[in-house]
Amino acid sequence: MDTLTPMLRQYRAIKAQHPDAILMFRLGDFYEMFYDDALLASRALSLTLTARGRGTSNEAPMCGVPYHAADGYVARLIQKGHRVAICDQVEDARAAKGIVRRAVTRVVSPGTVTDPAQLRAAEPNYIAAIQVSRDAASGARGGAAFGCAFLDLSTGDFRLSEHGGPGAAEALATQVALFRPREILHPEGTALDGLLPKDGLEGVLGHEVPGWTLAADTAARALNETLGVATLAGFGVEERHLAVGAAGALLHYLQEAHKADLKHVTRITWCEPADSMVLDETTRRTLEVAENARDGGRDGTLLDVLDRTRTAMGGRLLRDWVLRPLLSVRVIEDRLDGVAFLVERAAERAALRAHLSRVHDLERLLAHCSMGTANARDLVALRDSLAVLPEIAAGAIALTAPPLARLMQALDVLDDLRQRLDEALADDPPATVREGGLIRDGFYRELDDLRAIRRDGRAFLASIETRERERTGIASLKVRYNKVFGYYLEVSNAHRKAVPTDYERKQTLVGAERYVTPELKEYEAKVLTSQERIEALEYELFVALRGQVVAAAPRLRATAAALAALDALAAFAEAAALQGYQRPKVDDSLRLRIVEGRHPVVERLLEKERFVPNDCLMDADSRQILILTGPNMGGKSTYLRQVALIVLMAQAGSFVPAAEAEIGMVDRIFSRVGASDNLARGQSTFLVEMIETANILNNATVRSIILLDEVGRGTSTFDGLSIAWSVAEYLHDTPAVAARTLFATHYHEMIELAILKPRVANLTMAVREWNDTIVFLRRVLEGAADRSYGIHVARLAGLPRQVIDRAREVLANLEREELSRDGRPKLAGASGPPPKVATPTPAQLGLFAPEDDPVLVALREVELDGMTPLEALNLLADLKKRLGS
Repeated sequence: MDTLTPMLRQYRAIKAQHPDAILMFRLGDFYEMFYDDALLASRALSLTLTARGRGTSNEAPMCGVPYHAADGYVARLIQKGHRVAICDQVEDARAAKGIVRRAVTRVVSPGTVTDPAQLRAAEPNYIAAIQVSRDAASGARGGAAFGCAFLDLSTGDFRLSEHGGPGAAEALATQVALFRPREILHPEGTALDGLLPKDGLEGVLGHEVPGWTLAADTAARALNETLGVATLAGFGVEERHLAVGAAGALLHYLQEAHKADLKHVTRITWCEPADSMVLDETTRRTLEVAENARDGGRDGTLLDVLDRTRTAMGGRLLRDWVLRPLLSVRVIEDRLDGVAFLVERAAERAALRAHLSRVHDLERLLAHCSMGTANARDLVALRDSLAVLPEIAAGAIALTAPPLARLMQALDVLDDLRQRLDEALADDPPATVREGGLIRDGFYRELDDLRAIRRDGRAFLASIETRERERTGIASLKVRYNKVFGYYLEVSNAHRKAVPTDYERKQTLVGAERYVTPELKEYEAKVLTSQERIEALEYELFVALRGQVVAAAPRLRATAAALAALDALAAFAEAAALQGYQRPKVDDSLRLRIVEGRHPVVERLLEKERFVPNDCLMDADSRQILILTGPNMGGKSTYLRQVALIVLMAQAGSFVPAAEAEIGMVDRIFSRVGASDNLARGQSTFLVEMIETANILNNATVRSIILLDEVGRGTSTFDGLSIAWSVAEYLHDTPAVAARTLFATHYHEMIELAILKPRVANLTMAVREWNDTIVFLRRVLEGAADRSYGIHVARLAGLPRQVIDRAREVLANLEREELSRDGRPKLAGASGPPPKVATPTPAQLGLFAPEDDPVLVALREVELDGMTPLEALNLLADLKKRLGS
């Protein structure tokens, strides 16, 4: 350190405080990066790598970016999963003695991004913290308990939860997958991939935090201070020590490491698992609720169909409603009442949505103001949004449904704040807040005077020039300005003798002399300082204005919440009106009745054909398990998914794609649909299938809905059939997990369950054979399929004709007699040379015991000891005759 320059010593000292972040170090008009940070950033940002002190023992790799373009480069580093520490000059370089003081003013990471350009408007951006009980930390997973805190710094949304008991680890994973935090804090010494599945941590930035920051008493004090309260009892979390510990660690990390101002974090929401339907990650993925299976985007998802919101706030709320369907009939019906009212009144709905489209993201604008990062354009967006509120409020008289009326009552138009912003803000302010142009003329007298000096300077200088020409008689005298000498009077050498004695010589040129006067000096000082004073005064006024916005935060937050709910309800209504959805009936029964149900996503994607609707009837008494058979491509998976999505939509408070729907409350949807593997964890397709099935059997309740598609297909036929059969039996015979189940299968033997079990019924996908091909009718009928039509599907896929013909031959052979007497399958038929004789292998046992062969029965009944040779020969001839040889 002693051999380094003062600047590099300063850099190294600041970098030591932020070892896990890329330090962007302000030097003049650039942010520079040094050493390993420079190497990393040059690769990530494609920057030219140079060096400071090249050729010396202290050579430092270096790269940099212009300060005015830094936000774009920071965004690119964040997208690649890096933390970035912004180090600024914190004193005026002109007033500095020695090296300018610098300090980290903010740290940006994937979980703490607040810049709208780096965020998806309709999605939250959470950072999370996890606290672990001692049992969990020591590996005793059966007694594990976890506390979680999730904070969206861009809006102030702060949620807490706790999970304990045998299923705590799975509940934790489900909760984390639901919020999808981009950054997770976890206790020091506890590996993050030991708390959560590795495949759920892709793209997530982990960070260890000291144990003392997770202590409940320390955390409670930090929460009370941040929230401005004396106790946490009002939020219902006072005794939730693990969750409070996680929240405290999160606040400490954001305030200390990220220098974040958390004034906009004013409340906590407790996430009670019993308040919403559980949709685990597997179910959300297979149903494509918010992300499609193709690229993880929103195209082709349920959310894409339903999200017709006009504001970013409404989009985030609707997403939360869809991912967290309700479990309260009263709240669901209340939400449905609001949707129904707007569906029936197209004009009122259109007017409301038109007004909402002019409202900016109030939640994130307020957060920017609270954190001190809002610029004048943000306040203009806020002002313009507030200007719309009276128009929305004027329509309150038409919105008489109880849920809508309550929201309108909570709508504060904030006329005082809007008027203040309108009076103060310029119409088109710049993006920066330090260079003036923020405040409207006429708002502040001193500012107007300073602007007059700057604006009227040219006329004043012209008057000086005219007056001095008249006084001196020098017609060529000019008032001029340059950056070196400032303002001056220039006189040619020919008139030098006419210069008055009060002129002070400033500079001698070849053909002229330059002079200054006391008046010109005074004016110069006033002009030069006026611009600096204008910029400083405008910034002071702007900061005060931003403070007035923060002071109105509770009112703004309530208005934003009301607008978001109105927007989400109107979006549900718009989707229902456009797609022909109907209001469902939701109750506390175990009945599920859907008439002419449709898949909301598939029907929207169909362009050249009409979606074929289907019914579904399930209950706990006679139709608990529905066995669905039929060919591939017949529509079995679509049918399973559409039933689940209709249930989800109903409990989210949306109308549903069906002519009629009665939904008995569902606490959880389980989905074992589709084949997948996890090579990174060494899990085959079949193992993943069995893990997902085990999760269902261990966690389902009588209020759950289960979708099972081709369980057992990942292994041999008899093994798979055995597992599928026993899973269905277990769901039927075990009262604790007797959930409503849709079971699609190609194992036709499964249809016999309807004979053996009273609450099992058979369904099949209708097909029609025509000219050696099949037509998929997409219609679900009562009954069972007698064939799989797999060869027909293979022909549609384009398999060579020779393969198709041979497959038919082998199929006919199998259907006549599947196994030979030594247990080997008869696949050869008449084609090809006879197989080599090998040592017979034991036959795989069938699901049902075969009937005894009559020859074997006859042999068992023979009394050999009393039989004569002739009788033995006659018996042998009879047995041979029975065998047909």
